[in-house]
Amino acid sequence: MTLLLLIIAVCFLSFANGANDNFKGVASLYGSGAATYRVALFWATLTTLAGSLCALYLAQTLLIKFSGKGLVTYDLIQSIPFITAVAGGAGLTVILATRIGFPVSTTHALLGAMIGSGLLASWGEMNLTALQHNFVLPLLLSPLVAVVLAMLVYLALKQTRTLLGITEPICLCMEDNATLNSGSDIMAMTQSPASSLSIGTEAACASRYSGRVLSISAQSMADKLHFLSAGSVCFARGLNDTPKIAALLLLAPSLSIHWIIILVASMMALGGIINARRVAETMSHKITEINHEQGLAANLTTALLVIFASQFGMPVSTTHVSVGSLFGIGLTSGKTHHRMIVSIMLSWLLTLPCAALCAAAVYSLTGA
Repeated sequence: MTLLLLIIAVCFLSFANGANDNFKGVASLYGSGAATYRVALFWATLTTLAGSLCALYLAQTLLIKFSGKGLVTYDLIQSIPFITAVAGGAGLTVILATRIGFPVSTTHALLGAMIGSGLLASWGEMNLTALQHNFVLPLLLSPLVAVVLAMLVYLALKQTRTLLGITEPICLCMEDNATLNSGSDIMAMTQSPASSLSIGTEAACASRYSGRVLSISAQSMADKLHFLSAGSVCFARGLNDTPKIAALLLLAPSLSIHWIIILVASMMALGGIINARRVAETMSHKITEINHEQGLAANLTTALLVIFASQFGMPVSTTHVSVGSLFGIGLTSGKTHHRMIVSIMLSWLLTLPCAALCAAAVYSLTGA
């Protein structure tokens, strides 16, 4: 019975993680208008699933770290009620944030749940040194690094575009119900072989590029790179998050690590498909206004930092990194929605104590 409760709790946490995190890699696609919600959701689910299945071979270190080794006593690591409380407390916290529409960190929730259930189970026997160096520092530093790196990557991409002669074309914008008269200037533009006239929304105009690179349309190349970078972020998220959750099921004697990874990956994908809309709107439209180039810079920053962290076993939060990247882009462009950033940061501060209380409550029910 206790083993069944553990499996259910881990599946619930996986579902909550998918619902809250699935759209974070493709938020720039949806926010910039490069893809519809359905297309972005499909791309996110596919690439995240690929990263999740690769986690078994590329992220073994995180399987050890998020089994609780070094943070709590060995007896607790082997305790099914303790692990059940960790999964249940973290899952409750993440699903609550998802319902409100706030992107929070599953890593942060897991950390809080470990603290809450660990303190209740064995007061004074937690390794606070391991807590600080192995968990807290990466979580605090990752968004700051992401802000700075995103600004640098965006400026570098912008400079590279200028050097390659890729420019933003002249665009004609009209108010609703306006009529277009064929004046001499417009006629001259349309008759010139070196220029073309296009009509579109202001957002569409802002994300277009003219010119060619290696005989390929600059706009087409930008679109493809944007999709590729978004997929890279989702792949990195699956690679980084899946081992953290799968590690909680290492106590299940009847399940091999292969089946644990498949189970966690499947529940993450299901959660993302069913319940990602509210967080998608927050990430895509409420942090900052972005275009293709800015979205590409944010995605590259997030993918690089998360993949780097996975390789070295650092439990950084994809949420913190992706939000930090978007915030860095917003600071550079001057279009940050500061109130939303403050609200998101407040939700981050509340994640740890909320998860600790939820996990303590679950442990008090299952640990007796």
